[in-house]
Amino acid sequence: MNITKNELISLISKIRRDIGHKDVEVEISHLIFDNNKGNLLIITPDRPEKSVIIGKGGWVVGRLREELGINSIHVEANSDFIVPVYRMKLALAKLEKIISDYSHAEKEPLINLSKLLNFRIKNPYNIELLIEKLQKIHTKSNKIRVDENNSEKIGMTIKEVQKERYNEIYANDNKLDFSAVVALSGGVDSGASLLIAKMLGFNPLAVTVDPGKIILPPHFRNSAENLTRKLGVKHHYLDVDMQEIIDGSLEGRFHPCGMCSKTIERTILTYTQENNIPFLIYGDLLSTGANSFQKEGDVLRINLPAVLSLKKGEVKNIALKWGMKKRTIYGCPLIGQVHKNQPHMRRFSIQRVLRETRAGVLEPGEALAQIKGIL
Repeated sequence: MNITKNELISLISKIRRDIGHKDVEVEISHLIFDNNKGNLLIITPDRPEKSVIIGKGGWVVGRLREELGINSIHVEANSDFIVPVYRMKLALAKLEKIISDYSHAEKEPLINLSKLLNFRIKNPYNIELLIEKLQKIHTKSNKIRVDENNSEKIGMTIKEVQKERYNEIYANDNKLDFSAVVALSGGVDSGASLLIAKMLGFNPLAVTVDPGKIILPPHFRNSAENLTRKLGVKHHYLDVDMQEIIDGSLEGRFHPCGMCSKTIERTILTYTQENNIPFLIYGDLLSTGANSFQKEGDVLRINLPAVLSLKKGEVKNIALKWGMKKRTIYGCPLIGQVHKNQPHMRRFSIQRVLRETRAGVLEPGEALAQIKGIL
């Protein structure tokens, strides 16, 4: 596509006039065009300018795509990225302090995460670019490992350089050959976290807590197992008794989500500590900035989507790239039954949705869909 910013502004103004929209000033900060995929990303200063380009019902941007003859147009407001970029800078500062605390072998995925975070800070608008960067990091990490495994063929230099790394990895016979546990629920947040962890070189072990079918239904299990099989990641289940939580919530004595989450986190943390695995990764989107890294004893908890200030839609895009299915139903079967039996509990679920909306994780339309599901 060969069009300047001013030419695009003129074309948008013409389209607005042609379809009877109000003639207002069109402002564009900059354009990013992917020649290979035919995708145009338009960055506006703020949300009102974004609305001008999209138009009522998406008519303006739809006509614009037809006029330009390209595959897709995505419009973003720069103001929506000011806070996420600030949060990522806070996370990066915390990460750079953390890296020095770890051995050479354990540093590699943290260094890769630092590189990815730097890239994301410079390119916050396009999730496709982030995915491409992840793939490059993954390819490079795999090449390094292949070179190490074939060091006899290519000379002794690599072998000598990596000797310390191998000594550290195998020094403790009681340590599992994993550098990270990823808490995997079968949802897109934890699924995307497993994908990112794998590509960053964490050598993850996926761990799923199983309280029974009312909290972990078959389609959740199938989703988790399909993903681990595709990635070649070992998957382990931990049984846990949540009958008191199930009974209490169905009786309307309390909302189950908080107590359920605490039980799952405590169970996985104990497993991680007992097996001397240094990193525990979650799909938490809310604990952003410096809080996205939390030390719990000898274990470093990393909330990967929060580190990268990912929104729910971006997490879904990452997960869908690897065949995960998105679900529109809010929560697990237990919470659905609680909403049915105890209608007064619905407001607490709605509060959880609004919390994610205030944090910028959910778009208003996504939040509305979830709230409709709750009601």
